[in-house]
Amino acid sequence: MVRRTKEEAAATRDSILDAAEILFAKNGVSRTTLQHIATAAGVTRGAIYWHFVDKGAVFSAMMERATMPMDAAVKLAGERADTDPLQSLRNEMLAVLQIVEGDEKARRVFEIATLKTEFTDEVDSARAHKRESVARWRGRLQDQFTQAMADGTLPATVDPRKASMSVWVMLDGLIRNWIFEPGAFELVDLGAELIDTYMAGLRAR
Repeated sequence: MVRRTKEEAAATRDSILDAAEILFAKNGVSRTTLQHIATAAGVTRGAIYWHFVDKGAVFSAMMERATMPMDAAVKLAGERADTDPLQSLRNEMLAVLQIVEGDEKARRVFEIATLKTEFTDEVDSARAHKRESVARWRGRLQDQFTQAMADGTLPATVDPRKASMSVWVMLDGLIRNWIFEPGAFELVDLGAELIDTYMAGLRAR
């Protein structure tokens, strides 16, 4: 009986977070109330308060259980054995775009954290979560650029920090514009073209 109660509580908590995620993406965080979430999840507001102290706690829990596209791409890269640092870089960048295009949940969380959140104290965890995810990924990119310079694949004139920042700005802009208007261009195809052009420019320095 106790085990069943714990399982039911966990299921209720998940249903609340699932409903919140969908509503945050559809309406924005500030325009979504706990009553909206309760109705969508098929529970009472009291059930929400049993699990979370307020909407900010719901939002924080939703972000904590989510995997941002950059983190998912790093995980996929860890399963590959690319010896060429630039090929590894290209694979990771394309993986981010492929995940955004093909994984509805990952895309939704990125959209919430980037486009559907007003960064107030109530939801400050979103800013921290996204900042940490981006910092990890940019640090990995910077290390790979440094490695490519060390083995002679890239010239010594390349600044690894600026290169990693440029790559992030390019991908972030692509993703934001594609989410805003998905039919405007093919995300992965255009991304591959821009990535290859940028890499060719670095090699030519």
